[in-house]
Amino acid sequence: MARGISIKTLFEKKFNTFEFDGIWKDVLGEQERSGIWVIYADEKNYKTYFTLMLAQYLSRFEKVNFISAEEGTGFTFQQNVARAKLDFKNSKIKFYNYLEIDEMKKVLNNREAGKITIIDNATAYVDDLKSATLRVLLRTYPKQLFILIAHKEKEEPSTAMAKLAKKLSNVYINLSGSVAFVAGRCPGGKIIIDDQKAMLFHGSEITKQS
Repeated sequence: MARGISIKTLFEKKFNTFEFDGIWKDVLGEQERSGIWVIYADEKNYKTYFTLMLAQYLSRFEKVNFISAEEGTGFTFQQNVARAKLDFKNSKIKFYNYLEIDEMKKVLNNREAGKITIIDNATAYVDDLKSATLRVLLRTYPKQLFILIAHKEKEEPSTAMAKLAKKLSNVYINLSGSVAFVAGRCPGGKIIIDDQKAMLFHGSEITKQS
């Protein structure tokens, strides 16, 4: 039988959180280093590019497992990584091709594995990563932060599993063109992607400069 907790017990609980800075702190605030985030956009619409820049930033805090399930780690993905100008010397990102769910669990069970896992993307896992499987992953790895990338359909993530992920998420990011709209259990805001400079800006800053 499920047991509730008192207010005192609730406030005695300790949480492991990210201490973000700069634009990330402005839009994300303080977030737990666990749970799930969702990033979704139309096809060929900055998803991978933006996610690579986010992965680079998050790798300052934890090792990152980046599963490039749809695109793989071939030439076009190499070009995306080069365009994002990732810091090769200091980055703690490890890239993987598509992993079966059992293979993914083996990676996550490794003591040396990252505590942040990016899955790019939900469509590539439409047959293997069902809604029930997602719930099991979240329960099995309560100290892991999963970031799910999804295609967009009518301004929402396109698969049933991705829609569930958005409902469960603390952070969700809707990419439209070169603008990332951040929302969820966070301050939220708008980020402008400048791929020529490999930089991110506040939407308000871009408006003031234009």
